[in-house]
Amino acid sequence: MTLAAVRPAHSAEFYLDRVARCLETAPVPLSGELHAGIDLGTSTVVLTVTDGDGLPEFVATEPCEALRDGVVVDFGAAVAAVTRLVETAAAGTGHRITAASAGYPPGIGPAESRACRFVLERAGLDCTALADEVSAANWVLGVSDGVLVDVGAGSTGVGIFRDGELVEVGDVPGGGHHLNLILAGALGISIEEAERRKRTEGADHLPILRPGLERIATSIERLSTGCGSLPVHLAGGGLMIPGAGGVVSQYLERPVVEYPHALYITPLGLAWSSQWQT
Repeated sequence: MTLAAVRPAHSAEFYLDRVARCLETAPVPLSGELHAGIDLGTSTVVLTVTDGDGLPEFVATEPCEALRDGVVVDFGAAVAAVTRLVETAAAGTGHRITAASAGYPPGIGPAESRACRFVLERAGLDCTALADEVSAANWVLGVSDGVLVDVGAGSTGVGIFRDGELVEVGDVPGGGHHLNLILAGALGISIEEAERRKRTEGADHLPILRPGLERIATSIERLSTGCGSLPVHLAGGGLMIPGAGGVVSQYLERPVVEYPHALYITPLGLAWSSQWQT
């Protein structure tokens, strides 16, 4: 069975709004058919749990710096973060997650991608699927013809879709963490404070961040050569800054599509891959 045959009928915005409600409200007891996806990010690990219809039922995040540019560099810290998320889910929902899918940046090799599986297994989970993050994101967005960009804290993944098929994919270093470094240096503040201000006051600091955003746009351009007629769809938490999409669009001179709660697009797609991947 292919994803096209089972993909939920609602829009991406519908599911992402549901994710936001999960984050804003207290967890409720869960039972029945459940599926989980775990996104091992450079700065944050995200756990998403969906029901048999693909609806998000529980979402939790855990700060983690166990990855660099999408590669696990501190195995123990990554395992500890996943373990805490599983315990948080069990305490909040009364259901202990025993299996989940994991994602990996599309540009890394087989050995590095298997490390993501090993993290889940060491945390006591069966790894039901292992998917590249761009493909996972597109399970949610459903891009038929376009360039899908997953901007994380440490890397930027770019996938080219034609007729719904992923025809080319790549990944380069550079993302939200590099924007934090730019802001921290310009304002003389810590990286942690820069991250906070980027999240809460990003529009005010857009002139400072513009060179970093244009660097990310350059990576998108380089990884999508010959696709100038295709729109760019932005996923991931690295560019969740008001006005960032406009900067990228202006630099690339092509349409850019942004989504609410973009940080949770890939984790939701990973939960769906656990359920529907062939």
